[in-house]
Amino acid sequence: MKVLLADDQALFRAGIVSMLRSQYESLEVVEASVFVKALKQVKLSPDFDLAILDIQITGGDDVLSVKVFHQRYPQIPILVTSEKEDRALMEQAMGYGAMGFICKSADEAELLKAVALVLQGDLYITDKTLRRNRAVATTAVTPPPDRRRQNTNQYGLTERQMQILQHLAVGRSNRDIAHELGLAEGTVKVHVAAAYQMLRVNSRSEAVHVAAQLGLIGAANG
Repeated sequence: MKVLLADDQALFRAGIVSMLRSQYESLEVVEASVFVKALKQVKLSPDFDLAILDIQITGGDDVLSVKVFHQRYPQIPILVTSEKEDRALMEQAMGYGAMGFICKSADEAELLKAVALVLQGDLYITDKTLRRNRAVATTAVTPPPDRRRQNTNQYGLTERQMQILQHLAVGRSNRDIAHELGLAEGTVKVHVAAAYQMLRVNSRSEAVHVAAQLGLIGAANG
């Protein structure tokens, strides 16, 4: 496995490398301390399996760095790291092509889980990031009575997440779902990741399986 590790903190890079080597025997890590160097490394050798990109890396432009990297090298999945849990920043990063978003304070198990999921083509966002600022919004506005089905209430899935689960059940990609529902692809990614959290699953196949067992997408399978 070949990983690009783009971060301007040498100690953080060393910790990431150590964690990855504990999990992956055949591992090549190429490090970059500034954004321009990260781009040059990929230009020289584009066969990376994963890019771990610090959103505040020196020489970058915060979340726009994700956009630039993804536009130039769309074949490389991006796991974004950040100093802070920030839902708005996460949504922007996912919209610009990131497949995962994780805070630098995460423990080893959480980081390795994020890497594994992004490598297999799935999404990763922590529940903490997804829920960030939700409490403020809840206290500011009292929501109307929830008229959704009982299963939806019980598992915390929104109407939009239910729609997206139906599309996942028939094998549609994030891009296809976005086109069908008139949403940005990044928004679809966030809804998919949120559904994973609510259903306590880690992949599309698991989400569809659990949702079918709970009767949430029975109509799609019937």
